Amino acid sequence: MKNNLMIVGCLLTGILCGMYLDIPFLPYCKDISSYLLAFLVFQAGLNLGANSDFNYMKANFQWSSFLFPVFTIGGTLLFSALASILLAMNLWDGMAVGCGFGYYSLSSIMIIQLKENVIGMDLASQLGAIALLTNVFRELFALIGAPLYAHCFGKLAPISAAGVTSIDVCLPAISKYSGQEFIPIAVIQGIVLEIATPMLITFFCG
Repeated sequence: MKNNLMIVGCLLTGILCGMYLDIPFLPYCKDISSYLLAFLVFQAGLNLGANSDFNYMKANFQWSSFLFPVFTIGGTLLFSALASILLAMNLWDGMAVGCGFGYYSLSSIMIIQLKENVIGMDLASQLGAIALLTNVFRELFALIGAPLYAHCFGKLAPISAAGVTSIDVCLPAISKYSGQEFIPIAVIQGIVLEIATPMLITFFCG
């Protein structure tokens, strides 16, 4: 919760600084963000390799586990499309926002970079802000709602709701409310969605 509030606060601060301050290094921010993205991907791999549950996952690995993230992707895209229609939003933009799967730092920056030349910096920044908030709230609701999802919809529900964060932030909640036997599925989903996120965002923003 604290980290999510910090992220939103940094976004609002950045918007205000961009509006009212003359920042000389602003044109170089795009290059800086590319290096930050590379570092985030490296950090995800580092966390996975150092995770104490990684050996448990390898020992209980099943190829059928790869089907679950496919269903998570399909469900997310379906509801993203429905939300886009209800909000009178461009369908492809709405799908791109949903394809963050809770990976708010990556999705928001990618969407801004990919859409800037198409719709302009102002609209691209607005879409990036929507992606940031949407995926922050997905992570937040996955954390808070994990016991309710597991009770009402089954043990796999908290994993699907967590999206890409099933591999890190939401993993303790998944382990607690779904059970340790579901950790391999959660980790596999996180890996698959982390790979799929930039590919799908690029596709829908293209």
